[in-house]
Amino acid sequence: MATAPLLQPAPVEEPVRPIIVKKVVVQAAGHHGGAWKVAYADFVTAMMAFFLLLWLLGATTEKQKQGLADYFTPTLVNLKENAAGSSGLLKGDSLNAAEDLRDAKSQTSLQSPPRDADAPSANVLRERIEQRLRQSAQLRDLARQVRVMETPEGIRIDLVDDADFSMFALGTTVLTDRARALVDVIAKAVSQDSAPIIVRGHTDALKWKPGLVANNWSLSTGRAEATRQELMRNGVAQTRFRRIEGVADMEPLIADNPADPRNRRISVLLLR
Repeated sequence: MATAPLLQPAPVEEPVRPIIVKKVVVQAAGHHGGAWKVAYADFVTAMMAFFLLLWLLGATTEKQKQGLADYFTPTLVNLKENAAGSSGLLKGDSLNAAEDLRDAKSQTSLQSPPRDADAPSANVLRERIEQRLRQSAQLRDLARQVRVMETPEGIRIDLVDDADFSMFALGTTVLTDRARALVDVIAKAVSQDSAPIIVRGHTDALKWKPGLVANNWSLSTGRAEATRQELMRNGVAQTRFRRIEGVADMEPLIADNPADPRNRRISVLLLR
């Protein structure tokens, strides 16, 4: 008797397993890209340029530095000379213009003295003035009105008013007789040199009477110009004057008392 074949179960298909790829990025400790290298290189380059500049400043003479400075000034001077107002009283300048720009024109002027022309020392200039004052019995007491000092710009001579002496008649630009004699002494003392000159006028802070057109700005400028004219009459060459300035009461000698008569003064500055 034949036997029936056994039925075998159908094979079960296994599910397809997904393939997972894991990407591992290995990062070195402390690494933040290369931007810091560029910044560091710029810093090192700047420091090298800075120390090179310091070395060059220490290795060059004053004349060489002046020559380098003059090389870059003509453009500024030409702009100023061709500017509006260059033909006026102040030659296109202003009373409060920057010192370096105003000096540029004088340094390149054909009428400028040689560049190695320096002002005398303060001691030498003071002795010249005192010696001339001692020779005159009428002017001997005016030695207290004269102050000679070193400044970053050069040698400055201050002719100072006080309660007993005035350079100018009250509220005017007219030199008094004794002031004319004193300016004559200063002219003789500075005429021996060729240093460029700036004349600066100062006033006190006393108020003007209502209704008057004048003011301390115009008064200080006019007094500086009157002093320049007197210096020229007594032998100082016209070509030596670089500018006149009127600063009113903005630079008091006695700062805690703007009305003090000693704030009224004329400064004659011999540039280095």
